[in-house]
Amino acid sequence: MAAMSCFSLARLPISSTSSSTRNFSCLTKPHSMRRSCKIVNTTEKLEEPPRRSANYHPTIWDHSTIQSIENFSSLKGNTLERRRESLKNEVKLLLDASDDPVAQLQLIGTIQRLGIAYHFDNEIKSILDRIRDCHFDLEALDCVHKTALAFRLLRQHGYDVSSDVFQKYRDSQGFKDSLTDDVKGLLSLYEASFLSFPGEQLMEEANKFSVRHLESLTQKVGLDIEEQVRHSLQVPLHRRMRRLEAREYIDVYQREEGKSSVLLEFAKVDFNFVQIIHQMELKELSKWWISLNLGSVLSFTRDRLVENYLWAIGFVYEPHMSKCRIGITKAVCILSVIDDVYDIYGSFEEVEILTKTIKSWDPHEMRNLPENIKLCYKILYNFIEEITTCTLLDHGCNVMPFLKEEWENICGAFLVEAKWFHGGYTPSLKEYLKNAWISIGGPMTFVFAYCLLGHTLGDNSLNCLKQGFDPIYWSSLILRLNDDLGTSKVEMERGDTPKSIQCHMRETDESDEVSREYIKNLVDHFWKELNQESIRTHLPKNFMNLVTNMALASHCIFQFGDGIGDSTGITKNRILSLFFNNVPLE
Repeated sequence: MAAMSCFSLARLPISSTSSSTRNFSCLTKPHSMRRSCKIVNTTEKLEEPPRRSANYHPTIWDHSTIQSIENFSSLKGNTLERRRESLKNEVKLLLDASDDPVAQLQLIGTIQRLGIAYHFDNEIKSILDRIRDCHFDLEALDCVHKTALAFRLLRQHGYDVSSDVFQKYRDSQGFKDSLTDDVKGLLSLYEASFLSFPGEQLMEEANKFSVRHLESLTQKVGLDIEEQVRHSLQVPLHRRMRRLEAREYIDVYQREEGKSSVLLEFAKVDFNFVQIIHQMELKELSKWWISLNLGSVLSFTRDRLVENYLWAIGFVYEPHMSKCRIGITKAVCILSVIDDVYDIYGSFEEVEILTKTIKSWDPHEMRNLPENIKLCYKILYNFIEEITTCTLLDHGCNVMPFLKEEWENICGAFLVEAKWFHGGYTPSLKEYLKNAWISIGGPMTFVFAYCLLGHTLGDNSLNCLKQGFDPIYWSSLILRLNDDLGTSKVEMERGDTPKSIQCHMRETDESDEVSREYIKNLVDHFWKELNQESIRTHLPKNFMNLVTNMALASHCIFQFGDGIGDSTGITKNRILSLFFNNVPLE
């Protein structure tokens, strides 16, 4: 955690309030009281424009409880760490124990789902390289489950395997009827179909075939298999947030016959150990968030520190990535606040001034803004200065121009949406997406993350992000459309900028239902593009994983609606399971 110490620097004074007088009251008051918090103005009185409100519920998390976590968790770290290292060595022996490629692939698949694959990156790469170099013949495999498993894992790890390996399971009518009673094979075929590339009609056929027959088989199998099938039909493996999948699969794997007791115990111990690190990070972030004292000044915005940390876990959960995770959380928190200024609170004149201020990077430009919007700029200004200082100390590289450019881009995109809203304009879907892939915040977040991933930075190193533009583009579009599918209904009810669904409805005169289906199909297409770019790209592997993981996290956050704006339901339960409830070791 010491590596994050430079994040405590301050460049612009944020508040005249003494830290000793701050408390958690505005974070925990009932919503009706929170909306009555007064905004303090110390500049000349300007006519107050009418303000909109999204009526976001207050935070559901008690910061005093978060601050108390470390005293409990620190008692457990050393014992867990020793057991974790011992079990890790035993799992390495399991990976070396077999020369059977199929058995090795099955073990890799299990290790990935249990969330412990990051310990064995080198071993997994060696196994997959050997399989590739030995020209492992997927077409010679004797069942669709084995073929689909090999295809999925090899493509996932960047090996360009042809979809023709599935031709042997087809006849003149399509996929063979003999496959229809093989639940395991159908499920594997279904999961493999989500690794497809654009134009692969064979994989489209595999998807439709497996879905049709899996749906008809759910009443004919045991309860555990039925639950796995239903879960996969809802969210396939390739689109699940890694850390959440690990927590859920531990329970599933524990019920499986033939499970490895070593794998299961290691997964449990590792989950709890990593959870302790996440708790420590959350405590540090809680202190930072409280120190900003935003609850009493920016009552219009989403107070979602813990939920934004869930986003960061979706990007990168591995324990050695603390600096990156903390930086992403702070960036997303600040992004959410400024997004709410543009979307909800600020007048058009105010957001024009804010955009100009961010573009010029001159605090004097904000003199005509109300104090609470000035506070948003000051927080952003300080954060970028802090990241710049950190990377300058660590790498001797000045990343300020890159960070400023991304914030200029995203605030420019916010301003376009504000113009649309205030002008009552509905763009075409193409025009909307051209702006929205930027306004969703993906490119900005990736630049911050790249600076904090630990790569050796030089004056030209961030140019690789521009050269590796395509994966960032497709991942950002997936995030944008999943966000629209989850949030647009509520946002349209309160009166907001049209989203992709409304743009398509206006353009085609179709219903909401038809337009939603069209947007879902776009998400599927963008995933195919991202799959292909994941193999083509020259971006560093750990950064490419982060790009893919953002798309995965978007499926988790917006699966049942706006998981950030309204975090009282499934989001709350997921946060509890990942950050506060450990896995029983018995």
